[in-house]
Amino acid sequence: MKKIIIISGPMGVGKTTTGIALCDKIGKTAFIDGDWCLDIHPFVGNKETKDMAIKNIVYLVKNYYYCSECENIVLSWVISEKRIENIISELKDIELRIFSITLTCNEEELLKRWKNDKTVDWRTDEWYKESIKSLEDYNNRKNTIIIETNKKQIEMVVNEIIKKIK
Repeated sequence: MKKIIIISGPMGVGKTTTGIALCDKIGKTAFIDGDWCLDIHPFVGNKETKDMAIKNIVYLVKNYYYCSECENIVLSWVISEKRIENIISELKDIELRIFSITLTCNEEELLKRWKNDKTVDWRTDEWYKESIKSLEDYNNRKNTIIIETNKKQIEMVVNEIIKKIK
């Protein structure tokens, strides 16, 4: 049975980097970055655009599901538990093993990663504060596999995910 691995966590924790590395390691895997599904310039993150992003994600997941070259799908996004439930609900008509993975780290580690990420121009102090505020929520989630990533190399995190989804 095909799998979808939904990777969530605070901004800057390493979801995209981990998701891409996971795809490379397990192969035959599609990668969906939730940010791509909500790529409006200038950025608008309201209910309408987030609902649209969910529809885009569901559409992509189903297309990858029906592709014979694809055995797994990795979705990476800053996403609430409610929106994960929405996605899962919209996928009930296809047979997927669904894994929810939450990446987290401490404030010190998040700041280090935040400062080292030069690829995203919106890495501002304001968004960093929002990311720090979200740490508690991610650390206390239910119905997910929480992986603490402090001082871990990407390969270690990927291997931990692989063990959890076997």
